Amino acid sequence: MQNNIGPADKVVRIILGIALLSLLFMLDGDVRWFGLIGIVPLGTAFIGWCPLYSMLGITTRGHAAPKL
Repeated sequence: MQNNIGPADKVVRIILGIALLSLLFMLDGDVRWFGLIGIVPLGTAFIGWCPLYSMLGITTRGHAAPKL
């Protein structure tokens, strides 16, 4: 499992994840549970690895990740 998320991508994912999680507190009813989707970008940012990027061969790091 190679890291494939660069520093700028991590910042964007953290901001997006926090914004989505804030929906839990800002919305009413069942719609607010969509805010739990924010766990995904936060998790991938902290791990540094995105499974979708791996499947597509994408990396946002400064150098290309070696193919296995």
